[in-house]
Amino acid sequence: MIAVVKQLKPRNHDSKTRLLNAALLVIRARGYSDTRIEDVCHAARLTKGSFFHHFKSKEELALAAAEHFYNMADSLFTTAPYRSLKDPLDRLLGYVDFRKALLEGTLPEFTCLFGTMVQETYQTHPLILEACARNMAAHAAMLEADIAAAMDRYGVHAAGTAESLALYMQAVLQGAFILAKATGGPAVVATCLDHLHRYIELLFKVPKPLEFQEDEIVEKETG
Repeated sequence: MIAVVKQLKPRNHDSKTRLLNAALLVIRARGYSDTRIEDVCHAARLTKGSFFHHFKSKEELALAAAEHFYNMADSLFTTAPYRSLKDPLDRLLGYVDFRKALLEGTLPEFTCLFGTMVQETYQTHPLILEACARNMAAHAAMLEADIAAAMDRYGVHAAGTAESLALYMQAVLQGAFILAKATGGPAVVATCLDHLHRYIELLFKVPKPLEFQEDEIVEKETG
């Protein structure tokens, strides 16, 4: 019996992950309200029995999916190549470029789960709203650290706070995702990100600090 339990554990974990991954796609494609448990099970190729082994309700699935989506995104962005750049402004611009590079696949594959759910549930499902708001704020806080460092490095303090710019960047993305759904493709998102990139460049339009100029010269000479 112990051997059977050990064999079942990975399968149970795998089935839960499959349900969560399916929920990410189905909810982003159909919206939270129109998503049925049957739809998620069909996308995961699992039975309703398997679903109710892991989740008591669709709302519980949505809450777990929100955490799953955040953890996947956090891993993706914290290990992205732009994170290794020395200049915080380069990291900030690198984030925008990285977001543009992620515009692949269908709309449900590159749009945001949080933005999709919060538009539907902000008045009806307080737990889902709280989960979405918390995770969006956590992602913005990651940007806020680089923005604050760039503001200090370049002496830019008259354009608002680091927090407000981080939230503005998220507002551009969420609004662009809505426009992508309205137009049926990612082109409008790419255009919005290009404008955001230029705005940030204009906001920090000063020469790079000498220490970074020297680093770049050394890298070119040794490269």
